[in-house]
Formats: sequence, structure tokens, C-alpha cells
Amino acid sequence: MIVLVHDFHKVLKIEGIHENEYKIVTQELSIAKMIYVLASYYPEEILVWCNESVYSSLNRAFIEEAFPHNRYMYSFNPVGNYLPDAIGYVEESPFININKAVHYPTWQMSSVVGAMKSSTILLTDKTYWTTSTNLDFVLNSIAKLYQPLGMFCYSEPQLIAASKSQITYPVATTKELFSFVSQHYKWVWKHFLLLCYVIFENRLPLLPWLFSIFKTQQKVNQEELNFENYQSVINWENETIDVIIPTIGRKQYLYDVLKDLSGQTHLPKNVVIVEQNPIQDSESELDYIHNEVWPFKIKHIFTHQTGACQARNKALDLLESKWCFFNDDDNRFDENLIKEALKFLIDYHLSVFSTNYLLKEETQLYNSISQTTIFGSGNSFIKSEITKTIGFELKLEFGYGEDTEYGLKLRNNGFDIIYNPIIKIIHLKAPMGGFRTKFIHPWEKEPIQPKPSPTIMYVKEKYSTKEQMLGYKMRLFLKTYQYKFWKVKGFEKQWKQSKYWSAKL
Repeated sequence: MIVLVHDFHKVLKIEGIHENEYKIVTQELSIAKMIYVLASYYPEEILVWCNESVYSSLNRAFIEEAFPHNRYMYSFNPVGNYLPDAIGYVEESPFININKAVHYPTWQMSSVVGAMKSSTILLTDKTYWTTSTNLDFVLNSIAKLYQPLGMFCYSEPQLIAASKSQITYPVATTKELFSFVSQHYKWVWKHFLLLCYVIFENRLPLLPWLFSIFKTQQKVNQEELNFENYQSVINWENETIDVIIPTIGRKQYLYDVLKDLSGQTHLPKNVVIVEQNPIQDSESELDYIHNEVWPFKIKHIFTHQTGACQARNKALDLLESKWCFFNDDDNRFDENLIKEALKFLIDYHLSVFSTNYLLKEETQLYNSISQTTIFGSGNSFIKSEITKTIGFELKLEFGYGEDTEYGLKLRNNGFDIIYNPIIKIIHLKAPMGGFRTKFIHPWEKEPIQPKPSPTIMYVKEKYSTKEQMLGYKMRLFLKTYQYKFWKVKGFEKQWKQSKYWSAKL
């Protein structure tokens, strides 16, 4: 392990290299450039950067064990972020509002302390390490560019021991923020950022905006990074898995799902089916559960209560195995799905991942294993122990946003969600069963209809920053009414109506 200590402006010392090698790498270089030079000289090492204020608090034991593979980029700032809160105006992803108390996925990196394997640094373009003398700008740029290509980037509190001392850390100027947005987002976002400053902060940062116009968007040449491949030795008897499936009115589709499960090369131990039928005095239509022999135990719950959230929570209460597969009643998949999924989880040291989940006629757009902003309750695998404390939010029943909220809950409890484009489930999106009825929310009878849906507002208010909320509000208005600003008052009434019903939830 090599430790580079700095004062945010220059390198102070380098620990972990021999004294006679020190002169080779010690030159008048920026901190970022020095990191790349060190990586090129010591390609097998873990490279740590830290400010002198946290040097004595480095958790070296954690860092030594934190790289089971070389996809990781870690950093931590215990008290803030380099980019100001205004970055929330242009990005509504979960990567903005970081929970500093847990291992949290984000591209927002810090110069306060961080670590990467040299081999990972060398996979990136040297240009990005050498064109700026601002280490924070470089680290955020690297993570922002390479996270979609498979780099796993985290805010990691375990990098340092708990410290009560306040750190004066670098914060981006408005000029640097506009430059970052111009270089890492589509061209329209720097203009949107200016608009948000004017409307929400009564500021007109004209010079930073003008300066950003001359910045070109950064692009990575590779479609993906060639990370190391790991093959774990797996004792398959220990890797038990249960499957949960909520269903309503899709007898034949569910039968096909069970047949796909029965043909798996690694069979599930239990399949938990929660069958819903709102018609009182009705009985189960799933006769094949008892009439046929299945190579796994089927736990069947029949209920007149409808709703996917409560159905999944009921199923989660019956889990027995180490892993859980969140399945749906209109999925199709091949015989290797479960085995490949578990191998991926174990090889990559994951707790949660979501599969490729396309309709038959849909085109695949994302082709890299990567951290994702979404979570799918019909196509995800998860450690069962997580579900003992994290369930689906019943307040969102029959609305929108329950999957999003569950994913946000996972991240805020320290569990990242990885997307795998290679492992595939086909979503048939079958038509509703004959006895499904549309749930009528109380706000649907109001003369002023809420916008957005109160369930979406509930999730946004719970997990977003103030700037993310305002940016979302602006985008929603422009999407709905374009530039018809005379309709702002009507939109404000709809927004307030949504906040009112969100509070009721």
C-alpha cells in the first residue's frame, strides 16, 4: 500500500516506497498527476491519497481488505462534498444525497481521503489525471466518466477512524460547477443550471455560464473497461435461494414461471407465491400447485387483500434461504438464470443486483456491469438477511415509486445495487387478469389534480435534497407546459396539492 499525503495543494510525503525510489517519482507535479505516476511505477499496489489532517486516522486494516477485485474507487469526506448543493438542480439520481454514515454508492469523490488499486487507475485515460491541478475536480471527473463503464465508486466512512475534528476542505466555485456540468452532462444542462440559479436563488452567474460554453464535453473512448475477472470456489449446497412471486389473475403465465424455475441447474429451495383475489368467497385458481410434483417446496398464500407491496412483504416473512430472488408472475428465463446470478453475486462480493429486464421487442441500451440508479422488484437478487429489516413501503401501495423507494432504502442502509446486462429475464408484461380492478386514490376526485403523483412526491421529499426537488419541479413544469410560463400559477396549485396528499401518506 502506498500513501500519498497532501495539503490540498501539493504532495507533502509518500509512504510505502523505498527511499532510493523516492526521487524517481518526486517531481514538481500536481497531486492528481503524481497519483497517476505512482500507479504507473507501482501497478500492483493499493494507492491511497489523504489530507494531512486525517493521515493519523487512516484505517489501514480496512483498506488492505477493501479490494477483492479492482473495480473499486473509494473516497470519503466526513463533513461535505466538493461540488456545491446546486449540482442537485441538474441531477436527480441517488448519487447526490449521500448518507455519510454508511458505505454509499456515488460518483462524488473527495481529496480528503481515498483509495484505488493502481491497476484500476491505469485503466483510465491518463489525460484526465493531468489536465487539471485540482485533485477534487479530477477525482469527481474520473468517477463520473467511468462509473457507467463499470467502476464501483463509493463514499466509504471506514477509510478513516471516527474523528470529531472539523476539516476545511476544498469546495467548487460557481465557475468550477458550471465547468463540471458543461464537461460531464449534455449541453442543455448548463443552461438549465443558470435558469435554476436565476429562479430559485435570485442570482445571475453570467460569467461562469459564459466560461462554461467554451468547455467541451468529456467523453471516454472505451465502451467498457477490462477489469480483472474473478472465479470464486463455490460450495453450491450453501448457496440456497428462495423465490418470491406476487400474482393476481395470471394462472397460465405463473405456470410458465414455475416451469422455468423447475428446470434450473441450481434449484430454489422454496418458491413463495402470494396469490391475490379481491372477490370475497373466491378460492385459489392455482390447482397445479397441488396437482403436479415440483422440485422445490411451494409456500402458497391466498389473500383477498390486493397490492404488490403487502404481497411482497408477506412473502419476505417466509424466507428461509441465504438468498432471495424477487420474481414476477409474467417473467421468462433460461435454465441457468439462478446459477449465473448467484455466481455473479459471489464473484463480485455483492449483496444486491438487478438483471437485464427487457420486453421481447425492446432494444438493449446499457451493456456494462455498473452501479445503477434503479431497482427492479421483479428482476433482482438479494441477500435474504437484508429483507428482515427492509420491506416495501405500504404507503405507496397502488401508486408509483415503490421500487424506487425500496432501492433508495437499500442504499441508505449501505447496500449498493449493481446492474448486470448479461444475465437476462424477459418481461412479458402480460395483460391484467380478469378480476383486477383499478384502485381509486382519494385525490383522483379532487377538482385540482396533484402533479406529480403524491406517491412520487412522497419518495422525492423523503430522499432528495432541496435542490433536487426544485430541479425536478422545474423539469416537470417544462415537460408538462414547455415554456408557457403563464401557466405557472396553475402548476403551483397542482404542486401544492401533491405536497398536501404526500403529507397525508
